[in-house]
Amino acid sequence: MKVNMEINPDIVQQMKDKRLFVLDMDGTFYLGDRILEGSLDFIRRVRETGREFLFFTNNASKTPDFYKKKLLNMGCRIEDKNIATAGDVTIEYLLASYPGKRVYLVGTPLLEESFRKAGINLANGEEAWKEAEIVVVSFDLTLTYEKISRACTLIRNGAVFIATHMDLNCPTEDGFIPDCGSICAMVTASTGVKPKYFGKPFRETVDMIERISGYKKEEMVIIGDRLYTDIATGVKNGVTSILVLTGETKLEDVEHSDVKPDYIFQSLGHVAKIL
Repeated sequence: MKVNMEINPDIVQQMKDKRLFVLDMDGTFYLGDRILEGSLDFIRRVRETGREFLFFTNNASKTPDFYKKKLLNMGCRIEDKNIATAGDVTIEYLLASYPGKRVYLVGTPLLEESFRKAGINLANGEEAWKEAEIVVVSFDLTLTYEKISRACTLIRNGAVFIATHMDLNCPTEDGFIPDCGSICAMVTASTGVKPKYFGKPFRETVDMIERISGYKKEEMVIIGDRLYTDIATGVKNGVTSILVLTGETKLEDVEHSDVKPDYIFQSLGHVAKIL
């Protein structure tokens, strides 16, 4: 596949009926604390054409409020309706499928705060963890050996194993660091149990986006820098996908992957030109 650099009339026509652009964040809109060139142009163009956007990140280590403030510092003001995370999808699933069940969370204090506010019955105390019926693992920048050990013990004893997202690495300005999928791989290696993953590319994420946005998947475009999460969301769920080359994936990676985006652009700034 080739990178689309010029304004292609066929692509412009394909985008004509798209009403919602679902945007990845790290590696797509910004990298670490640095906004990527053209990102604000993209948001401005979406608004000018009367369409909408939703930031959706698999990085559940932070809350939507945190991301709103981070984006504001980059010059991008958004509303609550414009942001969701894999943590939100996981919370929604727990409330619907395991109401009232005790949950041991391997996650950051911010994610723990989100779970408590949503009414999840967290069992993260010194003794309470032993009674947990469900283990949820996320991208945990406060990870300790004790947390992992407790999670493994619970899972060996029959607790349900859930993970907010499957990303193996998180991009930063200094390179990649281990993400939720890598933490889960350690738990699986110890227990022999694989988790049920949420976030991108899973159906529950697209279902939630449809519900909170009011748009059908045929009206959406998902844009991101990762084949196995962002682009796979489109491929597996019937959503048009655009790969940008500002993050993890390089053009040669696409050639060797079974997951192919509908379109490839250098950056969000280049996507803006076809709207």
